[in-house]
Amino acid sequence: VGYSNIVHGQEAHRQGAQRIAKAEREQNPPTYTNVKYGEHERNVFDIWLAGSAKPTPLAIYIHGGGFQGGSKETLHLNQSNIGLGFRSQQVLNQLLEAGISVASINYRYLSVDTPLPASHHDAKRALQFIRSKAKEWNLDKSRVAAFGGSAGAQICMWLAFSDDMAKPKDIDPIERESTRLTCIVTTGGQTTLDLDFWQDKIASLLRFETNAISLFPTLGKVKDPQKARIARWGAKTMEQANKRATRYSALSLVSKDDPPIFMSYGMPPTARPPTDKTRLRGWLTHHVNLGIALKERSDILTHEAHLNYPGAELKYQSQVEFFVDKLFD
Repeated sequence: VGYSNIVHGQEAHRQGAQRIAKAEREQNPPTYTNVKYGEHERNVFDIWLAGSAKPTPLAIYIHGGGFQGGSKETLHLNQSNIGLGFRSQQVLNQLLEAGISVASINYRYLSVDTPLPASHHDAKRALQFIRSKAKEWNLDKSRVAAFGGSAGAQICMWLAFSDDMAKPKDIDPIERESTRLTCIVTTGGQTTLDLDFWQDKIASLLRFETNAISLFPTLGKVKDPQKARIARWGAKTMEQANKRATRYSALSLVSKDDPPIFMSYGMPPTARPPTDKTRLRGWLTHHVNLGIALKERSDILTHEAHLNYPGAELKYQSQVEFFVDKLFD
């Protein structure tokens, strides 16, 4: 290889790196900001419409934050976070460049007064509202995906693996819209909220004995883990709370005909827990064992599921590549 070719290659690599850095720095403003889809102050979303003569597919971002934090702004303020696992501004730009419109939603935070599944139902309403705007915004309502991390991933999986929640005869036209998705991308998602699973597959990773329920965050002034779990689900007893949690878990919902999923986790199955205690809870609550369980279940059902973690062999090298393959013929 000649010297000039090497120099040319180095220059091309440098220019490519500069283009990526520039894309990450640029804050691509939404086409519409804080569009209301409900009555609550957090029932709003931003949307970026990809330029196209034909209706475009759509990817809806659902932020993470333990149901008690996070924001739709995470997607376009160039932040790196557990909810995505990469620079969010970069993926936004890549989706738009691929011809995929993007929406980013807020939803009601979990509280004693607003227990789960309020967050899930808000996301459902946002999805249906955006679908109702398909003609106005040049969207193809038959090609709609969702992506998110942590709590956002959990909501994505609930939407994807639930039967269609449309009400064709409802007086509200938005309720008539389908809730079915084409595909989903998740990062660090909790595929089950079953305490027995968490005790066996998550808490057991520690060298010291701990109760799995203590891994879940408390709820406002409710500091007792059991009372917090009951309050989290608006239940009266632990048994009732556990049943509600199961009904919203991907492992309980997934079936053969559900849309494909691309899951990512930040550690390989052989990884040891971090010694830094400030990182430990996050490491456990976003552990790859959660993804492995869903992948195994999907394989049994012949449902399409892709599991990404450091060292994994993959058909798709990125979340965006997966979206492009599934959202375009």
